[in-house]
Amino acid sequence: MIKIILTDIEGTISSISFVKDVLFPYARKNIADYLKTHANDLEVKQIVTDVVKICGRKMVEQEIIDTLIQWIDEDKKITPLKVLQGLIWEDGFKKNVFKAHIYPDALEKLQYWKSKGLPIYVYSSGSIFAQKLFFTYNSAGDILPVFSGHYDTVIGGKKDSASYTKIAEDIQVQPSEILFLSDIVEELDAASDAGMKTKLILRDNQIVHQSRHKVYSDFTGIEIN
Repeated sequence: MIKIILTDIEGTISSISFVKDVLFPYARKNIADYLKTHANDLEVKQIVTDVVKICGRKMVEQEIIDTLIQWIDEDKKITPLKVLQGLIWEDGFKKNVFKAHIYPDALEKLQYWKSKGLPIYVYSSGSIFAQKLFFTYNSAGDILPVFSGHYDTVIGGKKDSASYTKIAEDIQVQPSEILFLSDIVEELDAASDAGMKTKLILRDNQIVHQSRHKVYSDFTGIEIN
């Protein structure tokens, strides 16, 4: 019996294009300025420390900036980058530069499940801070209360089955009582290997040639059983 809904964001409940074409370029464009103007912030100092530690060598400011930009271009799921992106996006959201995109079918279904007493959690490569911004400043208004909790790469990689085991342990349910929704087969494979139920969301005519997961074009036909 499903007791928990766990969902990805990008490509699942929000369009890939919003993240790829709006959020990522905004962060890339503003990384240098943000690091310089917030150099004394504790969060920024920690980000710089973490980047240097990951790279394993001493680095000057421009090298750190270049490394972060390279990680964006390579779509790296690296925690200090994700934290920094969240901080930069907060600035953009609060300045009303953009609003996050939410698929109406996803929001309707999530709200329906919540009304039926199903807690909904998020697991995304974006930082928890960025996730909360996303759901606070979006086209549907503040929908953060829909969600009961959030997970990011701090708990582990999304293609690592151990991450899903940790999430189940943290929520204090059996993995088999969690339904994970994503547009990435490898993530669903990892969740399934951990014992979770899974459903593959393929929007905008996406095609997967082979998958052990039931496929849906949106949230409309997803039933909990």
